Amino acid sequence: MTTAPTLLPASVADDPYAAVRRTSAVRFLYGLNPLATIAAVLPALVLLVFVRDLATPLAFLALSYLVLLVGVSLSIRSAVLLALVIPGATLVLGFGFALWTDAALVANTPPVLQIGAWTLYAGALEIGLATGLRLAAILALSLIPGLSTTGPDLVRACVQQLRVPYRIGYTALAAFRFVPRFGHELEIIRQAHRVRGAHRGRGPIASLRRWASYLVPLLAGAIRHAERVALAMDSRAFGAYPDRTERHLVPFRTRDVVLIAAFWVASAALFTLFFPWGLA
Repeated sequence: MTTAPTLLPASVADDPYAAVRRTSAVRFLYGLNPLATIAAVLPALVLLVFVRDLATPLAFLALSYLVLLVGVSLSIRSAVLLALVIPGATLVLGFGFALWTDAALVANTPPVLQIGAWTLYAGALEIGLATGLRLAAILALSLIPGLSTTGPDLVRACVQQLRVPYRIGYTALAAFRFVPRFGHELEIIRQAHRVRGAHRGRGPIASLRRWASYLVPLLAGAIRHAERVALAMDSRAFGAYPDRTERHLVPFRTRDVVLIAAFWVASAALFTLFFPWGLA
């Protein structure tokens, strides 16, 4: 009995820095061009800024959750973000914006809470919740390309499809990869200081001394790493020619066009259904 091979994204086979993620017919977002996922959600992201009702951002929030639950494999952190962080932040922001709403604008709505001379009206709650939902919908839509795209593939797609100069794209990618490198070196420096028993003590003064002692070795490590990266790029003639041969291609295929068209149609249908601008 033979089993069908599990397909992996091309970035996993060719790029050792890409995250290993198994794809299937269901987790379809991993097999798409990064620019396609960005282009699919971009019109909705822009138009949601000008929405003021409750139903429209709530509908886009539900659409985003549906696409994420079907299209990507959620990690524990991503699941917590979708299940707890976004709903909790929506409620907190909604209540906060309700408190900031001018009571004179909603004085004709029923009062919900009254403390002394201060009154919280239903209209203020509606405005605050609409603002919180709008921000949550924008965040959820941005997670569609964010959770399905790797940094190297996005840079390659920008270079190959948008004709971004590779000197800019790959230089930015190399600089972005400095961040986890710094975190790793900082942890090593902390462990070395802990082994030597340096800067023991508690309180703000001891904490400042510890952080000050981290700066010099961290800066030295950053300079060494930058020199190694620069030498590696020079040895490969980086920037010597206007074009660069790509080791890994990120094609723009029919499935990408289908995703963009489908999401644009769904977005237009939701905006037409709810028409949140009050012109109908």
